[in-house]
Amino acid sequence: MNGIEELDWSLIRALLAVAEAGSLSAAARACGISQPTLGRQVAAAERALGIAVFRRHRLGLELTEAGAALIGPAREMQAAAARLMLAAAGRASRLEGTVRITASVAISQRVLPPLLARLRREEPGIELELHPSDDSDNLLYREADIALRMYRPEQLDVVTCAIGEIPLGLFAAESYLARRGRPASVEDLFTHDWVGLDRSDMLIRGLRAMGRPVSRGFFGIRCDDQQVYWRLVEEGAGIGIFQRPLARRQTGLVELFPDLPLPRLPLWLAAHQALRQTPRIRRVWDFLAAELPDACGTRAPA
Repeated sequence: MNGIEELDWSLIRALLAVAEAGSLSAAARACGISQPTLGRQVAAAERALGIAVFRRHRLGLELTEAGAALIGPAREMQAAAARLMLAAAGRASRLEGTVRITASVAISQRVLPPLLARLRREEPGIELELHPSDDSDNLLYREADIALRMYRPEQLDVVTCAIGEIPLGLFAAESYLARRGRPASVEDLFTHDWVGLDRSDMLIRGLRAMGRPVSRGFFGIRCDDQQVYWRLVEEGAGIGIFQRPLARRQTGLVELFPDLPLPRLPLWLAAHQALRQTPRIRRVWDFLAAELPDACGTRAPA
């Protein structure tokens, strides 16, 4: 048997993972396998191809010239394998199997658990996987079957459904207001401590759009992890911006200036069109589309 015949898709996938991550250790973490196992797969792929795909350098691995020429065809194989899996999954006819859902950390933690618990009681044949992430998982490669997005996905072959818009509000802990006093005016708000985001400039852009030219240093504490962000505000670190329906359920938080016009977060359901009509995915999709507006306090966009 020659090398090309011995080269299966799992070896190509290993090469792509290392090429994208830049090191065996990072690629192994992304793939959920051990570093020695991934190293053996890369070595087997190089033997089958008869070329060195990577060279070692001080910070990890880099593609050789020959290896770089293979990445385009390898990605074409990845896309073809994904289309094959989507086509097969789309032919499933039973109301059973696994449905993987991805949503933001805040929605995953504070909205979806009671909904998914009820859905499991109603549909015991459907296994549910929830992936909390503020990254954009790829629907094409089955990293998720259904995604909840805070923007309208523009990918080809992806169908979407507008759930509505989630209102935002300003909140502070009772302990913080007892220590610093409640802001008497909107102007007074900007003399207080605020909790902001670290790498994301979303809050900065939002406040600037309201005519408040704040910079990163305006936020005395910064954190991108939504769960930790909530805890910081709950512990009295400062004023935070939250999804209003979720924060209003939280004891110990006080809403400030509820009439202040703030931007709203759009909420969309998305799935690959090849899977949308698969019975188990359609059942989960329809359930979420019906339940999320009340759970998130959204309103349909005009």
